[in-house]
Amino acid sequence: MTVSVHRQWPLLVIMAFFLIVPGNRVAAEPPPLSAYGMLPSVERVALSPTGKRIALISTIEDQRMIMVIDDAKRVVFKSELGDIKIRSLDYVSEHLILFQRSATQDLGVGFVQDKFEFYQAVVLNVQEGTVKPVFSDRQNVMDVIFGSYGIRRVNGRPIAYFGGIELTREIGSRTRWVFDHGRPALYAVDLMSNDSRRIDSAAQPGHSREWLIGPDGAILATLDLETETGRWEIWDGSGKKIAQGHDELGWVSLISAGQDGKTIIYSARHSRDGHEEWFEASVEGNPHPVTYLPDTNIARLYRHRDHGRLIGYLPVDSASDPVFFDTATTANARKIRQAFANLNTSLIDWTADMQAMVVRTNGNQDSGTYYLVNLARRSADAIGYERMAIAPGDVGPISTLEYAARDGLELDGILTLPPGRAAKNLPLVMLPHGGPHSHDTERFDWWAQAFASRGYAVFQPNFRGSTNRDEAFVRAGYGEWGGKMQSDIADGLAALVDKGIVDRSRVCIVGASYGGYAALAGVTLQNNLYRCAVSVAGVSDLSLMWRMDYRESGFNRMVARSREETLGPKSRLHDKSPTTHASRADAPILLIHGREDTVVPFLHSRKMANALSDAGKPYEFVELEGEDHWLSLSETRLAMLEAAVAFVEKHNPAE
Repeated sequence: MTVSVHRQWPLLVIMAFFLIVPGNRVAAEPPPLSAYGMLPSVERVALSPTGKRIALISTIEDQRMIMVIDDAKRVVFKSELGDIKIRSLDYVSEHLILFQRSATQDLGVGFVQDKFEFYQAVVLNVQEGTVKPVFSDRQNVMDVIFGSYGIRRVNGRPIAYFGGIELTREIGSRTRWVFDHGRPALYAVDLMSNDSRRIDSAAQPGHSREWLIGPDGAILATLDLETETGRWEIWDGSGKKIAQGHDELGWVSLISAGQDGKTIIYSARHSRDGHEEWFEASVEGNPHPVTYLPDTNIARLYRHRDHGRLIGYLPVDSASDPVFFDTATTANARKIRQAFANLNTSLIDWTADMQAMVVRTNGNQDSGTYYLVNLARRSADAIGYERMAIAPGDVGPISTLEYAARDGLELDGILTLPPGRAAKNLPLVMLPHGGPHSHDTERFDWWAQAFASRGYAVFQPNFRGSTNRDEAFVRAGYGEWGGKMQSDIADGLAALVDKGIVDRSRVCIVGASYGGYAALAGVTLQNNLYRCAVSVAGVSDLSLMWRMDYRESGFNRMVARSREETLGPKSRLHDKSPTTHASRADAPILLIHGREDTVVPFLHSRKMANALSDAGKPYEFVELEGEDHWLSLSETRLAMLEAAVAFVEKHNPAE
């Protein structure tokens, strides 16, 4: 079977009256930074159960909205969203859409955290035009969710499962409800009626709890973890114990229902060597947990949209095809990848029979495109383009560079070159990823491409601790903040210089979150490498991070042990902190931070600014009002990009 790709004018483009058709040219002038820094024109796409309707989040002529389009390419629903932060989008029936939104809120006195990112699940009825938050039917449950456990079709009705925080009646009042504790109970929510019912209670004090929901909508398994000692147990739906263990770091989690819905898959650390493994255990008869796919590193699981059973997985290796348990589906997935050869391809949504799918592509010559793939017609029709102002020829060439660390460890990184320029003696922006437990691939990265459009080569190193290889590679980064993880980045620079791609004297380092820490460390803990550093929401003080994480956990010793495992001994954190070595800063530093950041608090950049000021070192500080850790708002995301590019161009001109 051959899949025919139609890169045509999608409906959204026609509606927006865009005048520029993506071509293969390189523009005389690069696209404006807004083409990279604003939220994409299409953010999320979801497919209805029949495959006849598509829901998406789109921005058209500066108006951000949720839209529904039918198979005749007619807009059957649209509603403005403004700056609402949409985190997920599910099409649960032909008329019902479930989406999650979040907002940052100050908690005030009495809470261990100063700010918290609250998530709310909302049911949109396209036919009636109504919007109803989950738990709006209950006075004694907060109208926010704490954990999402999937959607099941039970007796023809879509049922969603969420963790809900139950309130307690205020003493002396019949109408006021107040916060009691933060341990969620499990609720089933009928999305057609918005009625909710509790199906399991919250964990006991000193414990945490999570669940797996079976194909029939009943609880398949429950994990209970003692949060101080790390002792854990897993029960099936009838209360029979399936597995138990003890992990002082609490690294245990329920992963998925198995292929037939009669087994569960969970992760736990091996008692002998501490490596994480996945196990499969039966919920019928004697469980006998066995290692699940022991020789496979899994990047993603695919589940049936109606009953949640596992239907396939995607290996970590970016060159690998998805593997489905149905061989015909595997063959179809392989053909889809072949149709989009040399692009980063992701399966976004699908019908229950896997005959219609939404596929997202990006990479070389593609700044992001959504397609509706119809296997019966053997076609792939463009739904929408993420960044219409960026023509294929404006996309900087993307490739993988393999190199070795100074201790011999094999590494790689993603190299993006400026469009139309030879890969010789280029100025470089070193762009380490956040996490640090994540990784970069050959995809269109809006931040990397923005710098490339201004004449810079960009390198995104997958240093040790990244997730693009096996678990041993991840563990090799433990305790190496400011150590080998940092020297891995410098070794990538050396490899680029040895190949003649980069001019050694014209390099800046830029990053966000952990990448922001690496940028600060690159000009404080390290020296004589970079002409400038840009830290966006970066960690500056490891001791501060440890203390805040410990406090926000309720002074949980399991969290303290986990941080020591990943960061290294508490006694060494001060010496690995950029704030400690601010007086050694040998290049100008730009600090950018959102005031509403709940992941890396704004205080980190404030402390770094104070340390640099006290040391008499050059720096600039950009505060993003109303912005969170993920740069979720177009205006402030663009402000970040414009400030970062201008700073690099000032201290490391591309020409």
